[in-house]
Amino acid sequence: MTRYIRRAATLCLVLLAALLVNVVRLQLLQAGELRENPANRRPLIARYADPRGDIVVGARPVTGSRDTRQQLRYERTYRDGPLYAPITGYSSQLYGTTLLEHTEDETLAGTDPILAPLPLWNDLTRSRQPGGRVVTTIRASVQRAAYQALAGRRGAVAALEPSTGRILALVSSPSYDPAVLSGNSPAVVAAWRRLNSSPHRPMLNRAIRQTYPPGSAFKIVTAAAALDARIVTDPNAPTDARDPYILPGTRTRLPNRVPRCDRASLSYALRYSCNTVMAHLGVKVGLRRMRETAEKFGFNDTGLRIPARVAASTFDREMGPDQLALSSIGQFDTAATPLQMAMVAAAVANGGELVRPYLVDRTTTRSGRTVRTALPRTYQRPMNPVTAQILQRLMIQAVEKGGGRHAAIRGVRVGGKTGTAQHGVANAGVPYAWFIAWAQKRDAIRPAVALAVVVEDAEANRDDISGGGDAAPIARVVIEAALKAGGT
Repeated sequence: MTRYIRRAATLCLVLLAALLVNVVRLQLLQAGELRENPANRRPLIARYADPRGDIVVGARPVTGSRDTRQQLRYERTYRDGPLYAPITGYSSQLYGTTLLEHTEDETLAGTDPILAPLPLWNDLTRSRQPGGRVVTTIRASVQRAAYQALAGRRGAVAALEPSTGRILALVSSPSYDPAVLSGNSPAVVAAWRRLNSSPHRPMLNRAIRQTYPPGSAFKIVTAAAALDARIVTDPNAPTDARDPYILPGTRTRLPNRVPRCDRASLSYALRYSCNTVMAHLGVKVGLRRMRETAEKFGFNDTGLRIPARVAASTFDREMGPDQLALSSIGQFDTAATPLQMAMVAAAVANGGELVRPYLVDRTTTRSGRTVRTALPRTYQRPMNPVTAQILQRLMIQAVEKGGGRHAAIRGVRVGGKTGTAQHGVANAGVPYAWFIAWAQKRDAIRPAVALAVVVEDAEANRDDISGGGDAAPIARVVIEAALKAGGT
């Protein structure tokens, strides 16, 4: 009898060992494969079982969560969705996440280990924390002013604090409401199709994901290169740039839209936007120096994050002298995002130092304990401080006496540069209106804001479009909002 009991006990031990081996195999060796299996809905159910953390502007959340009492329990909600869509992106049960909803997903979903009370807590307990908060650098009043000033026209605004790189506003128009993509109903599918098929492309983030020919706004980069290379030593002295200017190696004349550009000074050329002078200076600077200067401002950087990915602005690395002449006035293949051109203005305003732009100020637990804080970091030094001071004066003159008069504000130092960028085959497309600027109160230590505005209005009269007429008034509204919001 004892022998049979011993055999039964041995069999039970073997079966128990086999069970333990199988558990180890499932829990450790095949856990990842089973978790990622499309038939396994548990991770999806767990993801939406609790409210998602909030994205915060100022002291106010601009996101929330709604209890649906369904299997995928909590859906994302948005306050002022179209206003903040270029910042938040969307969190959809069907289509995933974008922008801050994507880059800060671990914090918002509560899976980031830094949210746990102790190291390895989540791994040991196999749990997640309540979703954390992502506090942005955006100033609500500046964001709203930019959005309302665009008034539904296709375009974008990007505004920075030059001394820190904090992004104060990031607006893309027309926009959309991310809430229509939150759930998993047929209405969400219909909304997705409608938004993606719209000719106005409301889901395109024009502020950071769309590049445009920057036109004359790029002349600030060319001027910085010419001054640093000492091609120009006195900005008020006549240059040797002739009008008409023949593109090197061709018979093509480069036109000016203003008079008296023949041998004009750099000061006059920037104030009234002489194409001939700036194209000539770009060729004299040379491709290598022009490319190096552009890249110090951020052009050709494919890795820029804010933390969402920013489309690379481009300045060709190889081209002939005629193409370099056109590139030096922001044409040919030169292209830039509005954020990139705001960085150009910020570098001038900040004395030649370009601070890396960022959108997330800090992340916290749901209870408010700060777990991660962003600090300003130098990106590059595109020009020496003396060059920056000269460009500050020239940009102020462009606002006070030149094409940027619509951006002038009494009692405030405003520097700016207009741009009207041609595009399309044989320049047949409706031009884009640009304005880049920075502003500083007379008694302030440093500038409060640097920004770029681009307007692409297919309904406008082609002859009426200009950076000074279309984009500069928008810039003025944004500057006034930034100064009222407490800019230094």
